[in-house]
Amino acid sequence: MISRRGFLALASALSLTVAGCGGKAAEQDPNAPVKITVWSWKPASDGLAAVAKDFEKANPRIKVDVQAVGEPAIWDKITIGMAAGGKGLGDVLHIGVDYLPGYVDKFPGGLADLRKFGADKYKDAFAKGLWPTVTGKDGGVYAMPWEVNPAGVFYRSDLLEKAGVDPAKIQTWDDLIEAGKTVKAKTGAYLVAVNKPAAGGPDMDFFQLLLQQQGAFYFNKEGEVTLGSQQAIQAMTLLKKMNDAGIMADKSGEGTFKQLVSSNKLAVLPWPAWAVNYIPEMRPEQKGLWRAMQPPAMAPGGKRAAIVNSTYLSVAGSSPHPAEAFKFVEYALTRPEVINKVFKEGGVFPALTAAYTDPVFSSPMDYYGGQPALKTFTDSLSEGADATYYSSDYARALKIASDAQTQVLMKGADPATTLTQAAKLLAQQTNRKLAAG
Repeated sequence: MISRRGFLALASALSLTVAGCGGKAAEQDPNAPVKITVWSWKPASDGLAAVAKDFEKANPRIKVDVQAVGEPAIWDKITIGMAAGGKGLGDVLHIGVDYLPGYVDKFPGGLADLRKFGADKYKDAFAKGLWPTVTGKDGGVYAMPWEVNPAGVFYRSDLLEKAGVDPAKIQTWDDLIEAGKTVKAKTGAYLVAVNKPAAGGPDMDFFQLLLQQQGAFYFNKEGEVTLGSQQAIQAMTLLKKMNDAGIMADKSGEGTFKQLVSSNKLAVLPWPAWAVNYIPEMRPEQKGLWRAMQPPAMAPGGKRAAIVNSTYLSVAGSSPHPAEAFKFVEYALTRPEVINKVFKEGGVFPALTAAYTDPVFSSPMDYYGGQPALKTFTDSLSEGADATYYSSDYARALKIASDAQTQVLMKGADPATTLTQAAKLLAQQTNRKLAAG
C-alpha cells in the first residue's frame, strides 16, 4: 500500500507522462446521455452524493456516480491510473494539496486544464491562499478548491480555568508556553503532544502549522528549498521550548494519544477546522469542556491565520466527458447553497467564501459550551492566509524535516544547525536551489 505521503516515489519510478493521452474527446451528440464518475472518500463522498441528485435533476442528460474509493487507497488508484496514461481513472478526482503538485509535474496532461471551461472567473471566489495552489507553472488551472482547513487551537477550558489561565490573554505562542507551564503545575496536564521519535510515521503537522502561519514552508514559490529559513528555525525553536519545559507529551505508541485526551492529560490540540466535528466524535463524554480559538501569533501583533491543508476537485485529462465533468465540479463548489449542503452532509469545510454567510457558521455549538466554534475559523480566513507551495518533492521534504524534528526533540539538537543541514540535504536530494537568506 502506498502511503498518503509517499506516492511520489512510485510516480518517479514509473516516470511516465500522459501528455496528450487524454486527447480530444470524440465528437459526440450534445444531447446524448452521459455518465461521469467521481472518486472521493468518506465522509466527503457523502456530501457529493447528496448534491449529485440535485445536479441530475437540473441536468437530466448527465448521470453522476460518486464512488467512495477510500483514503489512502485513492492515491494508489490515481497514481497508477495516471502512470497508465489515464486508463481507468474517474472523470472527477478528489485530490489533496500535498498530491496536486506531484500529479501536475510528474504527469503532464494527467489533469485537464480547466481554463478552457472558464474556471479562471472563480479566481477570487475562494479563501485567499488557495488559488496559487491550483495553478501550474504554465498558468494552467488544474483543480477547483473544495475544502479548506484554517488553523486553530482547541483547548480544555476546564483545565485552563483550574490553572487560573485566561485564554483571552494568550496572544503569542510564548504566552501559550507560559500558560502551559502553569497548567502542568496546577493540573498535571501537558500542553501539547507530538510523536517525538516519529515512530509509525512523520508527525509534522504542528511544525508545518507554525511555518504556514509565517507564510513559509519547505519550498517557496520558485521551488527553492526554505527548510533552513529563519521562519523554520523559529518554528522548531518553539517546539524545543515546549519540549524543554516539560509541557510536550510524547504520543508515540499505539493508543497513547487517545489515552492522554481521555485521561485529561492534554490541554491543547493545535488542529484545523476539520476537528470541529472530529473532537466530539472522538470524546463525546467531554462535551462542554472544549473551546476553539485562533492560533497565537509568533510575535505580538503578528499574523494568526494559516491554511494548513486543503483538498480539490480535478477533472482527469483522460475523461471522455471533460465539459460535463467540470459542469458538476462547478455546480458543487461555486454555489453557496450547494457547497453548504455538501458541508452539512459530508463535514468538509468549504473553501468558497460566499458560503460563510450561512447561519451554521455563526451558530452556538453545545459541545463547545455554546461557543460558535466554526466562526473561529471563518474569522481566521477573513484575515487572509498565505499560499503553501508543496511541490512534487513534498514527500522527501517531509521525511527530512521529520528526521530533523526527532533530532531536536529526542537529542536536544540545536534547531538552527539541524535545519541548516537538513535544508542542504533536501537540496542535494532534489536538485533544487537553496533559497537565499
